[in-house]
Amino acid sequence: MKIVTDSSVFLAVALNEPEKARLIEITTGHDLIAPDVLPFELGNALSSLCRRKRICADDALKIWDVLMDIPVELKPIEIRSAVELATQNMIYVYDAYFLECSLHWRCPLLTLDKKLKETAISKNIEVLEI
Repeated sequence: MKIVTDSSVFLAVALNEPEKARLIEITTGHDLIAPDVLPFELGNALSSLCRRKRICADDALKIWDVLMDIPVELKPIEIRSAVELATQNMIYVYDAYFLECSLHWRCPLLTLDKKLKETAISKNIEVLEI
């Protein structure tokens, strides 16, 4: 099965968050896919963690390397559709990219983001529970 996995999942695994073991369990044996903007979003998240002094610059680069070792197939998405989803549901377009990916490729979504999960459910997207 293919699973659309958002940035929150990748970061939780790379940062050794408490959900890591469960996320790995859920995704083992499945193919991860994500919109092709994923690396940009992950880079932005790492710089944000540095700015908030949650990680240092050296750690950001080490975490980046870990993130890039996670096998994921990056898929093109229809950005116009994502913008429409974002504006209709009052969410960030970066979150809507993952919804659009799930809708287009007809795959369940795995996320730790509560608002994204709620929006996905409202769009009849299967959401995998952790």
